[in-house]
Amino acid sequence: MKKRRARLKEHLNAAVNVGLTAKRKRRAFVQMSFSMGREQNFRWDKALEAASAIEDKELSRKLSLGK
Repeated sequence: MKKRRARLKEHLNAAVNVGLTAKRKRRAFVQMSFSMGREQNFRWDKALEAASAIEDKELSRKLSLGK
């Protein structure tokens, strides 16, 4: 950078241009999915409520132990 006495903005622009014009082959993104089983006995729309209930139960357990 000292040799060319260029500003930082010019160097950044040059680096971005090199990155954008470089021709490299990219693989297409493929989202993997897995079966979660046949039955779902858990309602996912109530997940936050269930997590809150579990957390409340754990907090009351800790308070009863005096932690």
